[in-house]
Amino acid sequence: MRHTEASRFSIGLTGGIGSGKSTVADLFAKLGASIVDTDLIAHQLTAPEGLAIEPIRQAFGTAFIAQDGALDRKKMRDAVFGDPTQKKLLESILHPLIRIETERAARQASGTYVIFVVPLLVESGTWIQRVSRVLVVDCPEEVQRQRVMQRSGLSEAQVNAIMASQASRADRLAAADDIILNDGDSSLLPAAVERLHSRYQALALEASGL
Repeated sequence: MRHTEASRFSIGLTGGIGSGKSTVADLFAKLGASIVDTDLIAHQLTAPEGLAIEPIRQAFGTAFIAQDGALDRKKMRDAVFGDPTQKKLLESILHPLIRIETERAARQASGTYVIFVVPLLVESGTWIQRVSRVLVVDCPEEVQRQRVMQRSGLSEAQVNAIMASQASRADRLAAADDIILNDGDSSLLPAAVERLHSRYQALALEASGL
């Protein structure tokens, strides 16, 4: 295991868009792992009366807040996707809040170990140091593309643009301590998750000195 900031045994679960991260996280949750989903936390922060709403209003203007008081996600996506300065401004607001809330959720977690679901774990540059192991849910890029187009209705060009903005498959695999291949046969996933769950439980007990 790497030297890490983590005070307890933890896993960083990541993968490209359409890889099946949520499916794998749900399988771990059914086995008793504590799941902390950073995307879910980000949505809570940008929901009506979320902690990020007022800082976003101050930085970007009222036009980026929808009538219900939530972040106008489409408008913000359009604003930051091709503009690194705007993207960094949004990240400077969200990332510290996400970190505070993920740490709070981890402290409250009751499982033997914690899984942080972090879509941009490799891209962030800091998460790898904050977890005990990195688990990558992997699949071929063509499978990613087909899944995302099928579920979201986005065009191939739009999906390619999203994939290009993420770490490459090779970079994710290079950062991985563990890999689950999710290239089509979902019936194989539960067994793969169960094997890793058993291993993680043993490592967590070892890390805790028990």
